[in-house]
Amino acid sequence: MKDKDTENKTAQFRIRLTPSEKAIVEKNASEAGVTMSEYLRRRVLGHRVMSRADEKTINELRRIGGLLKQTHNVTDGVFSRETAAALREITDAIKRVAARGDESGGEA
Repeated sequence: MKDKDTENKTAQFRIRLTPSEKAIVEKNASEAGVTMSEYLRRRVLGHRVMSRADEKTINELRRIGGLLKQTHNVTDGVFSRETAAALREITDAIKRVAARGDESGGEA
């Protein structure tokens, strides 16, 4: 038996949606940068679906955190209390964005 990641996707599953439901699925899949099939597969199987905007936001927050940490190191921690507080805020913001994606499944 093949590993689930390399197993060919040959089985089909059809569902009926209202036009407005289909529009929501299309929008969410587009925001996540995946096909409708991949979006629905991830949601049904309980996998994370995050919008590209949220992924970019998290990456940018991580980049800013890295720059802040570098500044802290270069200044020998002159503003250690302030940089520590800012890094905590950045970490909290990343967690909020990630949680938003988990809760909504990519819905805006």
